[in-house]
Amino acid sequence: MTTTDDASNAKKPHDTPGVYVDKGKDFNRDMRYITTRITVEGEDGYEVEPNRYRLIAAQACPWANRAIIVRRLLGLEDVISMGLAGPVHDPRSWTFDLDPNGVDPVLGIERLQEAFFKRQADYPRGITVPAMVDERDGAVVTNDFDQITRDFASQWKEFHREGAPNLWPEEHAEDMEAVMKRIFTEVNNGVYRCGFAGSQESYDAAYDRLWTALDWLEERLAGRRYLMGDTITEADVRLFTTLVRFDAVYHGHFKANRQKLSEMPVLWAYARDLYQTPGFGETVDFEQIKAHYYVVHKDINPTQIIPKGPSEDVWLTPHGRESLGGRPFGDGTAPDPKRPLK
Repeated sequence: MTTTDDASNAKKPHDTPGVYVDKGKDFNRDMRYITTRITVEGEDGYEVEPNRYRLIAAQACPWANRAIIVRRLLGLEDVISMGLAGPVHDPRSWTFDLDPNGVDPVLGIERLQEAFFKRQADYPRGITVPAMVDERDGAVVTNDFDQITRDFASQWKEFHREGAPNLWPEEHAEDMEAVMKRIFTEVNNGVYRCGFAGSQESYDAAYDRLWTALDWLEERLAGRRYLMGDTITEADVRLFTTLVRFDAVYHGHFKANRQKLSEMPVLWAYARDLYQTPGFGETVDFEQIKAHYYVVHKDINPTQIIPKGPSEDVWLTPHGRESLGGRPFGDGTAPDPKRPLK
């Protein structure tokens, strides 16, 4: 996901559109997205229809990683195709470097930007993943990362795999919204506020907010296996994609360095528990993650040197969270972790 602070910033010649250090200022994420929804009734002109839409994501991006995980957990691979952009893009757009000849095999485009321009010729903001693209005309339908996964759960129910978990249990809805809001503002976005702070004062404030939230999560998860209790919900998905990047990127690159995740006993065990759960770990590519952050963010890492560590093997060490009980998928079943992502 890339962002802009305002519409004019999208046209500045930075290496990642809208994601850069603005000297003397706080980092502010532009939350203006194309909010068209794909629904059962098609109120916005886009009905749920199998094999019509393509999810464009990137394993490097935490916001897109959410959509990859939810699509897999719900078993939507057979009805929503997926294209994966490469980890290192230019100032204009995410690009399909992983595909033969650098072209998405379904949409026939080299840059995700082309799909945005088919929707709006003068689209002024950052070209972001995840994005849902209509395969019929090649135009972006939505890049509203928050709503995309909500709709995977609610609007695509007819096409969920048998045994798909309930990621939005009604009895936890109110608490989930509050927890996810705090996770987004203080953790998911909090690491970016640290990394792209434009002054010592803004960095110090962002750092304190981030660690206050991580301490709260360490306490919350000490006596329960998952954020909402005994089963995985989307709240866990949203936290996981930041935690899995923490030691490899955010601790050093974003200066979120009070502790490593691996030095926080509860969160570290929780993160490994999820990583080792089908639907999670197989969506993570640490080499792509590191390449994206350390190469693209020249404002922060002008040498573009990619660190070799940490070792990925530590993610497979025993976590001991089974002692808290719970059933990861509730009354459902696990997805096939060996199924190809695309």
